[in-house]
Amino acid sequence: MAEPRPRLILASASPRRLDLLASVGLVPDAVEPTDIDESEIPGELPGPLAQRLALEKASAHGDTEAYVLAADTVVGVGRRVLPKAETEAQARACLALLSGRNHRVYTGIALRTPDGELTAKLVETRVKLKRLSRPEVEHYIASGEWRGKAGGYGIQGRAGAFVISLIGSYTGVVGLPVYETVNLLAGRGYPVFEARNEAKNP
Repeated sequence: MAEPRPRLILASASPRRLDLLASVGLVPDAVEPTDIDESEIPGELPGPLAQRLALEKASAHGDTEAYVLAADTVVGVGRRVLPKAETEAQARACLALLSGRNHRVYTGIALRTPDGELTAKLVETRVKLKRLSRPEVEHYIASGEWRGKAGGYGIQGRAGAFVISLIGSYTGVVGLPVYETVNLLAGRGYPVFEARNEAKNP
């Protein structure tokens, strides 16, 4: 008799991450975001911040018998960390800074296994946005798609029309680098392909 499939918990409230997992046939048994302080440490760079937060989210989850997957996405311009925009003023400031220039999107993923092993991966993607006109900015602000997004934009929505180039992981910019996530799960013993088949043939 086959052993029961281990539980997989997504420690994130992001519907985009859930959708990305579903796109490759992975359906978590539960979605249970962990509540941590996401403040950056003074002087902390964008990449290390994304990785640290992902690790803390995975570590903080209380279920010690499941695979716990966590992620965090940070947009950086040089050494500067851009906020997850919650106000129109923040979104406008982010778009003004990103307009016509390159920036980097860092997504940290972390996995805690049932035996307590903690593994992390940091994925970096370079993105360049076109020079944005005032009408373009105002149209995007009115859409509300910027709310809660790192750097004040979501590439999978209307802001996709602003992207001139992308080098790296598109899904990483959306919020969960699928290739790296699948390999991290498989490498730590989670039956990725069995779970995928179950999802297609319930």
